[in-house]
Amino acid sequence: MVDIFLANYDALLEALFLTIRVTLGSLVLGCAIGLLFAFFRLSHLKILNYIANVYLALIRGMPMIVQIAILYFGISSIVSLPQYWAGVLALAIHNGAYISEIFRGAIVSIDKGQMEASRSLGMTYALAMRRIILPQAIKRALPSLGNQFIICLKESSLVAYIGMSDLWGTTIAIAGTNYQPLKTYVVTGVYYLVLVLIFSYVFNKLEAKYRLKQS
Repeated sequence: MVDIFLANYDALLEALFLTIRVTLGSLVLGCAIGLLFAFFRLSHLKILNYIANVYLALIRGMPMIVQIAILYFGISSIVSLPQYWAGVLALAIHNGAYISEIFRGAIVSIDKGQMEASRSLGMTYALAMRRIILPQAIKRALPSLGNQFIICLKESSLVAYIGMSDLWGTTIAIAGTNYQPLKTYVVTGVYYLVLVLIFSYVFNKLEAKYRLKQS
C-alpha cells in the first residue's frame, strides 16, 4: 500500500483539495438553505410551512446519488452547469434539509422570554433574531452541525459518479490502472479517516471554547 500511496501522491493530494472545496462550498450553501427553511418551518404562514415540508419530504425520501444525477443531467440539459457546481448544489440542497431541522431545533430551544424581552425594548423581530436568538442558537447547534459536516464530507464521494476527479473519483481511476483495487481503496480510506479526525478535532475545540464562554 505504501507503493500505491507514493506512486499516486500528487494525484490524490489534488483530489483531496477538491473534496475539501466541494464539502466546504456545499456546507456554506447548505447552511444558508437550512436557515431559510428553518424560518419557513417557524413561520405562521401556512404556505411557507407547506413549502418547507414538501422540501424536507422530497430530500429525505430520495437517495443522494439520485439527487446529484437529476441536478447534473436534468438541469445541464437546459443550462450549462459545471460538474463542480452540480456536485456542490446537490450536496447543499441535500444537507440543507437536515441543517434546517438542526437550526429550527436550536432556535425553539431558546427561551421565548428572550424574544419577548427584546421586542419590549423596541427591537424588531428580525433584529432580535439576529442579535439575540441566532447567536445563541448557532452555539447550541454547533455539535449537530459538526456531525452534519462529517456526513457531508463522506457523502461528497458521490460526486465521482458525475465524473468529478475528487478523492473517490481519482481512486476509481487509479484502481482501474494498477489492478490493485483493495489496496487502493484502503489508501483512500486512510485519507478520509484523517480528514474526519482533523475536522472532528476542530469542532470539538470550537464546542469546548463556547462551553467555556457560557460557563
